[in-house]
Amino acid sequence: MASIPLKPINEIAQQYGIAQQYLIPYGSSIAKIDPILINPDAAKGKLVLVSSITPTPLGEGKTVTTIGLSQGFNFIGKPCIACIRQPSLGPVFGVKGGAAGGGKAQVLPMEKLNLHLTGDIHAITAAHNLAAAALDARLYHEQRLGDQFTPQTGLPRLNIDINHILWKRVVDHNDRALRHITVGVGGGVNGVERADGYDITAASELMAILALSDDLKDMRQRISHIILAHDIHGAPITAEQLEVAGAMTVLMKDAIQPTLMQTSENTPVLIHAGPFANIAHGNSSVIADRIALQQADYVITEAGFGSDMGMEKFFNIKYRQSGIKPSCVVLVATLRSLKTNSGKFDIKPGQPLPPEIAESNVELLALGCQNLSWHIANAKRYGLPVIVAINRFPTDSAEELDYLRQYALSCGAEGVEISDAFSAGGAGTAKLAQAVMAACEKPSDVNLLYPDEVSLIEKVEALVNTYGAKQAILTKQATEQLSALEKAGFGHLPLCIAKTPLSISADPALKNVPKDFTVTISSFKVSAGAGFIRAYAGNIMTMPGLGTLPAYRHIDIDDAGNIVGLS
Repeated sequence: MASIPLKPINEIAQQYGIAQQYLIPYGSSIAKIDPILINPDAAKGKLVLVSSITPTPLGEGKTVTTIGLSQGFNFIGKPCIACIRQPSLGPVFGVKGGAAGGGKAQVLPMEKLNLHLTGDIHAITAAHNLAAAALDARLYHEQRLGDQFTPQTGLPRLNIDINHILWKRVVDHNDRALRHITVGVGGGVNGVERADGYDITAASELMAILALSDDLKDMRQRISHIILAHDIHGAPITAEQLEVAGAMTVLMKDAIQPTLMQTSENTPVLIHAGPFANIAHGNSSVIADRIALQQADYVITEAGFGSDMGMEKFFNIKYRQSGIKPSCVVLVATLRSLKTNSGKFDIKPGQPLPPEIAESNVELLALGCQNLSWHIANAKRYGLPVIVAINRFPTDSAEELDYLRQYALSCGAEGVEISDAFSAGGAGTAKLAQAVMAACEKPSDVNLLYPDEVSLIEKVEALVNTYGAKQAILTKQATEQLSALEKAGFGHLPLCIAKTPLSISADPALKNVPKDFTVTISSFKVSAGAGFIRAYAGNIMTMPGLGTLPAYRHIDIDDAGNIVGLS
């Protein structure tokens, strides 16, 4: 629903000082931006980080609020750009749907954003799978030629350990049948038969690298450090040693450029990278942030899932590496999602809501508000002012809205404002924008959870303590991996916890604000190119599966070529 006709994308760019020479057009409504535009000495705007309470199947409207808030700033005359991630086809065709916002606060053309866009995710898929193919080819030829490999090729033997190949293949779809596969079936000319598997492309280390790279040179260097496997002596084998890092970078050379689009009110939006927040760091790119901060007074960016997920990783990974500092955190909440977070109901997507959630029920709301209180405290621990945005629905009662406002203020929120972004666009977030602008003027300094130099186990404990856990329990495998990572010189890296987004804990069944629980870490893996260590907590999958009622069932195309059913 576009409230204002779309402008040619070059006009959007020019209004924000981006000259034609830095644009790579993809039709009239989309363009990539050459990162060479970035000037380290240019004046910088203020960054606003949008997060939320613990997500529920009802949705909190985080993207609607992110887009709507950027429109609200422009509505009150403050130049603003939004920075968001590129949607994966997994959620688009799965359960969640697209990630364009909605109503009068969405990115347009919505279909382009949600379907392929400029092909960045496919470029990552190709680069990732090239490394997988190169690894299996090297394994095959070294085994085929044996002692004659080096004399015939002039290459050193890598002596890949078939039982310690780390680099799975990827595809940008939810496909549980690919989680565990066998490749090279039959051996011989088919390759070396071995167990393998697939992750979704958003889980690829290349996606994290794209989001965290400063420029093309930095991306090339990061890709060279990726550890693909270990040799028979336990030493790491990198993409550089396999001599595939350069070709991988070539496949991603255009992906380094953020994509420029516009909202339903002609506010510019930069879309770049798409790491999930439950299995990666959950934030859009450093490059997009730097461009936006250089061209606008305010930049609104969104971190995936709740504040225990994407927001935590923004600070402890993205900020730690880039130095890009937010001035304010916005936490999005809805009345119905807070009631859902009470833990009184087992709500699943597509099922009717219990009447207690749809009706005014302050007692139930008060119970769920404990979850909001935790997220406010969690955001404030990083040293920034917090604004609560109430994403309003037409059925919300004045009594409940007033209770929520007073509750959030009593928990330390700097301000609380209603967001009517969906129904009113920028006009519906003008007061929210003013509150955020005032919060951005407050003195602040980022507090990280742990310094680089403490041990990895201390970093684990620092993170699970923020969840409220009694302790972290490491499996035998995780303990051995942690020791090996520190011996290999990776102990200085930050942690990226892979866990459920549906609970502050690592157990999706523990709702609201869990107490008296433990967090079990099953394994650790280093992402040497991205610059962090992944810690896997609970039953977390890096390849999602399609449910019984997937979204693709409703997506079609009419006789005129218009896409229908995409949301």
